[in-house]
Amino acid sequence: MPSAGLNPRRTTQLAALLSMFVLFTAQIVSALLPNVPVLIAASAGGLALDVYLQYRNPGLLTLLGKVRFDVTVRQLLRDMLVMVGLLRIDGIDPSSEHAPLLVAVCAFYALHFACQAAAVLVRRTRTLPIVTRNIDASALHLTAAPPRILARRQSHRLLTFSIPTTVGLLLTAATADGYWGGIGVGVALALVGGGTAYLATWLLPKKRAKNEQKVMQWVDKWLADYRPTVGMYFSGGTTSAYQANMWLSTLSSIDARPLIVLRERFMVQKIDATDVPIICFPKVTTMFSLENSTLKMMLHPANAAKTSQVLRIPTIKHAFINHGESDKLSSVNPYAKAYDEVWVAGPAARERYALAEVGVEDKDIVEVGRPQLAPIRPYAGPPTGPYTTVLYAPTWEGWDGNPGNTSVVLAGENIVRQLLADEGVRLLYKPHPMTGSVDPRAGAANERIKAMIREANAKRSGARPDAEAAAELVRRAAELDQLTKTAFRPGADEMERMLLQGTPRGDREAAIAEAALAWDKAYWASFPEWEHQIITDARPAIFACFNQADLLISDVSSVVSDWLSSEKPYAVANTSGMPEEAFRTGFPTVSASVILTPSADGVPELLESVRHPEKDRFTVARAELKEHLLGPSDPPSLARFNAAISALCTAADERRLRMESRLSSEVPSPREEAAEETAQDPNEAEETAVG
Repeated sequence: MPSAGLNPRRTTQLAALLSMFVLFTAQIVSALLPNVPVLIAASAGGLALDVYLQYRNPGLLTLLGKVRFDVTVRQLLRDMLVMVGLLRIDGIDPSSEHAPLLVAVCAFYALHFACQAAAVLVRRTRTLPIVTRNIDASALHLTAAPPRILARRQSHRLLTFSIPTTVGLLLTAATADGYWGGIGVGVALALVGGGTAYLATWLLPKKRAKNEQKVMQWVDKWLADYRPTVGMYFSGGTTSAYQANMWLSTLSSIDARPLIVLRERFMVQKIDATDVPIICFPKVTTMFSLENSTLKMMLHPANAAKTSQVLRIPTIKHAFINHGESDKLSSVNPYAKAYDEVWVAGPAARERYALAEVGVEDKDIVEVGRPQLAPIRPYAGPPTGPYTTVLYAPTWEGWDGNPGNTSVVLAGENIVRQLLADEGVRLLYKPHPMTGSVDPRAGAANERIKAMIREANAKRSGARPDAEAAAELVRRAAELDQLTKTAFRPGADEMERMLLQGTPRGDREAAIAEAALAWDKAYWASFPEWEHQIITDARPAIFACFNQADLLISDVSSVVSDWLSSEKPYAVANTSGMPEEAFRTGFPTVSASVILTPSADGVPELLESVRHPEKDRFTVARAELKEHLLGPSDPPSLARFNAAISALCTAADERRLRMESRLSSEVPSPREEAAEETAQDPNEAEETAVG
């Protein structure tokens, strides 16, 4: 059997590590002999390699840190070996030249550790108990961050500031003159000493933020001034922000004063551009500031471990809105019974909870539709041009290993092969971004599908849009990026970002919506109508792909429910192994779709029904299923959403009044207490009357 070759990247990493150890070995041997040319070359080469790796491949050096051979140990060893070499080189006086240099080098390391201590103190003072966005927090004395090399990059600082020392000592080794070493170490001392002093200025009152108590007092005052009524609570990992982002447009459109409440510091920058105020409470103790605010209810787009903490606030009502609905078991999580209400799109979800028997009572379910589906255009008839645009948007494999979760593994290649075989098809392939994250087979199949599409494109030809179309896309992308992205300098920390992301402009979301539409138009115009597309970036979004497509092929997922708002034809791949009738019964969202087997033999017939609507057997069924899944079109979903907010806020007000009334009847007021004490002591009453 042929031996498997090493990964080129791994080979490069091993070569770099081997080179570093070879240079250290050469430095040790040359210092003991001594051999001045080798000592100079090995010392300079080792430092240069370390600096290069710190900036270009820092992850590789973390492996050395795990075996206690971190940057401080490496640089200290390099410097000490040079000092050993100087001690053994003829012409250098140990007492008058070597000893002062050794003391100076030790002083350099002492200042390095002092700088590191100052950096730790500065970082602590700049770590606030809360993080905000879209809120003017200038009252907290927010300031720009210190240089990153001083405050956060210990390894870079040590290596960079060590360069003059190493150069000076090596010149001393070459010339046997301690003068050069003195200059080099002197420059290094000046750099690290000056850097430490400059960094320490961030500990002075003018640059220090307020302490935790004052920060929380400011939060309470801001909440009292802003008077939020509806919040959206979100907690999750680095890849889960999309679950909250899909609700931003709805949150900014409701008839209330919205607030976004987060729990992880990194999530503040993961939330898409919005004008809605954002507060992150990393610690549960600080989050209880919300208890005394005007906040009446909280919307929850996802279940998370930290959700139970906010549910402990008795003054706030909670509604679970989910981040998508499908027939999967994850859409009827038993955790949903912890909320006051569960808001769903339509009757189908109500039935789903009833069948699941997870403890959610029917009276607590509220049908609100899906407000964010408004941008999806309705069915306008069969394709009129030469091409039928098909969107294949499979979901990912999920955590449970169920082969029916995604069609990519068992059916994906067959589906794509059948579509590409039809000369009149233009394919849009948009896989789930997490495809292959759990099952390597899904990732491999995904790559093979992409290769098939690229090969098919290579065999097609035709007119392409001119250069102006590409230039227009670049212009529109720049406009959209200008609105949606916040550029920070590399050294910006959390506090500096809070300073830069203060009061929003107020009209940004409307401007973003307009710019996004212009970008979508420019994007599709930049490609020829005959060219298949592989879409893996965040843009164009799935709804934009919906509006381009005549047909959807997908799996059992929320994509199907959302697509149904257009009433266009769709098909679902059945890779579960279930008979078709059982599949339709078990997953109501597929009841108005064409069911494809793993072999995808039904694709030609499916395309024929799209091009000739009279052959479409599911036209009426789709309209009925749309209402069953998403609720009626009148009143609009946003109106129903606002009505649900109003009702739950009223319930929160009523509960608060009941609690206040109960407490006032159970706890006597100071006046009542005084009257009661007076009645119990007639002598004191008489004295009070005389007085």
